[in-house]
Amino acid sequence: MVNETAHNELKTLLDNTFEGFDHVLKKFRPSLKIREVGMVRYIGRGIARVDGLRGVESEELVRFADGGLGMIFNLDQEEAGIILLNEGTGIKAGSEVRRTERVMDVPVGEALLGRIVDALGSPLDNLGPIRTSQRRTVEQDAPAIMDRSPVTVPLQTGIKVIDAMIPVGRGQRELILGDRQTGKTAIALDTIINQRNKDVVCVYSAIGQRSSSVAKLIADLHKHDAMKYTIVVVAAGEGPPGMQFVAPYAATTMAEYFMRQGRDVLIVYDDLTRHARAYREISLLLRRPPGREAYPGDIFYIHSRLLERSTHLRKKFGGGSLTALPIIETEAQNVSAYIPTNLISITDGQIYLSPELFQKGFLPAIDVGKSVSRVGGKTQFPSYRSVTGTLRLSYSQFEELEKFARFSTRLDETTRKTLERGKRVREILKQPQYQPLPVSYQIAVLLAATEGIFDEIPLDLISLAEQTICKEATEKLPDVCKRIEAGDKLKDEDRYELITMARMALATKEENSLNANT
Repeated sequence: MVNETAHNELKTLLDNTFEGFDHVLKKFRPSLKIREVGMVRYIGRGIARVDGLRGVESEELVRFADGGLGMIFNLDQEEAGIILLNEGTGIKAGSEVRRTERVMDVPVGEALLGRIVDALGSPLDNLGPIRTSQRRTVEQDAPAIMDRSPVTVPLQTGIKVIDAMIPVGRGQRELILGDRQTGKTAIALDTIINQRNKDVVCVYSAIGQRSSSVAKLIADLHKHDAMKYTIVVVAAGEGPPGMQFVAPYAATTMAEYFMRQGRDVLIVYDDLTRHARAYREISLLLRRPPGREAYPGDIFYIHSRLLERSTHLRKKFGGGSLTALPIIETEAQNVSAYIPTNLISITDGQIYLSPELFQKGFLPAIDVGKSVSRVGGKTQFPSYRSVTGTLRLSYSQFEELEKFARFSTRLDETTRKTLERGKRVREILKQPQYQPLPVSYQIAVLLAATEGIFDEIPLDLISLAEQTICKEATEKLPDVCKRIEAGDKLKDEDRYELITMARMALATKEENSLNANT
């Protein structure tokens, strides 16, 4: 009887104790967080395979025991595939991996302007931490069709051959492609430099390039006072492939912040060929099934979801624009290769650079016949259309005629004149790097070329004659230049004044040269 009583008392005491514990746990349970810890099963170049993270999400950041970060890429039944965002030299099989419960994001805001950052938004320029109050996830949905507005405003590159014959509009995606070392980056760099004092934010994403090449480009941006409105996102070729894969998405997120604020933004992806190769590398290491040329089956999708984020928003959503200039590298002029054809079908036109023109010294080496802008013509200033309306067709005809003329020694007078004018137009379209031209200068020179004012000028003096016309236009016709820069239509009297000015300027120059020689 005594034992039964003692047993009942002990049971009651234990029940009361457990009830007390349960009450305490209920009180503090909302503030408790259970951290999932996984274990590295395999570590390779740029990737790791981990088990134990049962609740992890796609694209979630995880932290390794050495402090490095990774991003969840594969979610398999037994394990998670992770792409490393650091070198990962301190990670070993058996190391712990912890969830951060945070999808990968980057800082956004005005504080990024003028800075050089990596794909995580960490500074690389030794200018101190980047203090921003906002962060946005790297992956964002592209704006809906009904949120978009037609592309109506030109984005001036300052390059005559592009602005006159392959124009780019704000919100357009214009592909730049060509073989190695043909001047692709130079075109993008000149376009960024030309946005000075135009209230356009520029973002340059360097993907898989040598650090020395990126350093030179940044030095050029500083030299031409372009860094103050530019963000440079760097994923060097020596770094992990995961950073090269993430870099263009991170750069686009930084650019979208300004677009959502109603501003115009230009983004350059240099280049997406290396981006595709980095994606292929990490996909094969994580055992994703290969397809054509060993690229995964969704290689088209990774670029389409990136470039679809570039657009011109409706006024209701701020009216900002994001213009994309993706760059890709072709091999032996093979434009019909896998990655080039994918990107040609995604973008709104392409600028093709020819190695033959580059070797002949025709810079920028843009092949007008293979280049096209499917949107920009609607955004072009009326002055361009009135001056260069037939220039593209006549220039292409000249190039074909020049090929046939090599096999003939006797040419009729009309053919000879066509060839001579075409040679001068081609000379006019040459342009040194780092010297983008205002719209008024381009119109004055192109009008003189189409009117035949340069026909009697020797080819080696065309550049000097061009400089003379630009100088005279600024000094003698400032009002006409202002109207052209404002986008006004070129009136008949303005056209007459420009032609008269050009003729008189060249005649005076020739007379002064004769007097000097005498």
